[in-house]
Amino acid sequence: MNDGYSDVLGNIASSEPTPGGGSVAALTLAHAHALALMVSRLTSGREKWKDGHNAAEIVISSSEKGMKLAQDLAWEDAAAFNRVMDAYRMPKDSDSEKEARKESIKSATIGAAMSPMAIVEESLSLIGSITELAKFGNSNALTDLFSSAELARTAAVIASLNVRINLDSVSKHDSEELSSRLSIFIDEVNSEYMTISDIISERLGW
Repeated sequence: MNDGYSDVLGNIASSEPTPGGGSVAALTLAHAHALALMVSRLTSGREKWKDGHNAAEIVISSSEKGMKLAQDLAWEDAAAFNRVMDAYRMPKDSDSEKEARKESIKSATIGAAMSPMAIVEESLSLIGSITELAKFGNSNALTDLFSSAELARTAAVIASLNVRINLDSVSKHDSEELSSRLSIFIDEVNSEYMTISDIISERLGW
């Protein structure tokens, strides 16, 4: 832990609307990747866990990129919200200005929904990537891997809230496809999570 970490928490805790829930979801996902990487590195190259070497290397390859992407998504979510606020501040004195403002709000709001949607997708990707590691990874670090899966699922749930609140502000036509995709992703996240939960619980004898 360092001052930079405290600064991030302080920014979240401030009265400013960003960074908010979507950014927190992305940072939660970054922590999930970090734990997955730790377990992978405690498995990779160790003879006792040779059956998990391939799974560990796959997770290392994907989560090194995923952790960076999750941090980028935290920034993007805040930026997307700020674009919505900027659209609402546009002038509306004439009919043309009103129409331009309306279209900008619509576009920015859909963009603000797409940003947390990407976090949901990335959360699903992480959970799917650690299933084999759950089967064959270092058993001394299984609770850390379980925590990774729990954090990824939590990130998906938090992000889904931010998708939904933005979709509530656009037309039904604009929101239907995204709502359908979101439901599918969340169902898949929960399914993958339960698979990992069952695997790890069995290995731990819980």
